[in-house]
Amino acid sequence: MIDGLGPVRVRSLLEHFGEPGAILGANRSQLEKIHGVGPELSNAIVSWEKDVDLAGEMKRIEQFGCNVVIQSDEVYPAHLKQIYDPPIVLYVKGELSTRDKNSVAIVGSRLTTHYGMEVARKLAHQLAYVGVTVVSGGARGIDTAGHQGALAAKGRTIAVLGTGINLIFPAENAELFQRIAAQGAVITQFPFNRKADKQTFPIRNRIVAGMTLGTVVVEANLTSGALITANMAIENGRQVFAVPGRIDSPRSKGCHELIKKGAKLCEGAEDILSEFEYLFPGSNRPDAMNDAGSLPALTLSANEQTVYDVLDNEEKTTDELIRLSGLTASPVSVALLGLEMKRLIRQLPGKLFVRNN
Repeated sequence: MIDGLGPVRVRSLLEHFGEPGAILGANRSQLEKIHGVGPELSNAIVSWEKDVDLAGEMKRIEQFGCNVVIQSDEVYPAHLKQIYDPPIVLYVKGELSTRDKNSVAIVGSRLTTHYGMEVARKLAHQLAYVGVTVVSGGARGIDTAGHQGALAAKGRTIAVLGTGINLIFPAENAELFQRIAAQGAVITQFPFNRKADKQTFPIRNRIVAGMTLGTVVVEANLTSGALITANMAIENGRQVFAVPGRIDSPRSKGCHELIKKGAKLCEGAEDILSEFEYLFPGSNRPDAMNDAGSLPALTLSANEQTVYDVLDNEEKTTDELIRLSGLTASPVSVALLGLEMKRLIRQLPGKLFVRNN
C-alpha cells in the first residue's frame, strides 16, 4: 500500500530486515542501504502512517468477508512463487486450495465471436470436469465464458482481478463473481478501492500466467491483452496453447501468430491434458483408481456409464457412440474425456475409441 514499493523491492527489504515490522521501523539511512531504495522511497516508508490507512484496510477486509494470503501460507499458489515478482499478498474472496496447482488459464478477447465463446466454455467445462482449476481474468468475452464453463462442470475456477476486490468490473459480472467465490476464489493483489488503469491489467495478467501450468488463448487480435498473458507465460517457462480460428477473422490473428511462433495448436481439452498428465497426482484426480488398479464403486457419472456400456474391444467412432448411447454429441464428448482420464478407455488414431483391457 506504500506508493512505489512493489514485490521485488519488498523481497529485498525482507531479506535484509527479516520481517515487515522491522522494515516499517527502520530509519532512512538503514533503508537506503538496500539496492533500489532511494531517498524518495525511504521517505515514503518512514512516513507510511501518513498515507496508509492500515486500520481502515483491516476493517474493510473483515467487513467484506475476504482474507489475505501471504507467500508462507500453504494455499498461496505454488507456481506463482516461482516467478520473478510474485505478489507479497493476495486478497481472496472464497478459498484457494492446494489443488489449484493443477490449473490452466483460459484467456482471450473481450470482443469475441459466438465461436470463441462456445470454444472457451467447452474447453473450461472439460478441464474442470477432470479436476483442473480454470483461471482467468473475469473480463467480458472469453474470460467470462471460461469461468462459466468451469462452473457448469461444478469444478473450480479462479478470477484474478485488475482492481481492488470490492470493485466489480465489468459491472454485469457481479453475480458471476459471487458464483466463482462460492466454487473457487476471486483474488487480487490490489488493496480496496483500487480502480483499473493501464498498469493494473498487465500486473493482473502476470498472476494469471504465473499461477498456472499453461495458458490457452482462445480468441485474440494482434493487440489483445491476452497476448501479454501468453508472453508472460512463455517468459516463466510455461506452456502456451492457441485455438485456431477463421483465417479472415481479425480476432483469430493473435492465435495464429502464437501458433506460428511455436504455441501448441489446441483443438480440444485432450491437447492440453496430454502436456500435463504426468504432473497430476492420483489424489487430485476425481474418481482415481485405487492401489489395486481398479476403480472404486460409483465413480462413473450416468453418461460415462452409458458410453462405457456401449464400448468394447471393437473400435467405434464418436458418431457411432452417439447413436448407440442415445446421447447428444456434447455429453458423449465429455463422457469420453472422463473415461480416458480414468484409464477405462483409450483413443486411437482417427478419433476411434475402445475399452482398455
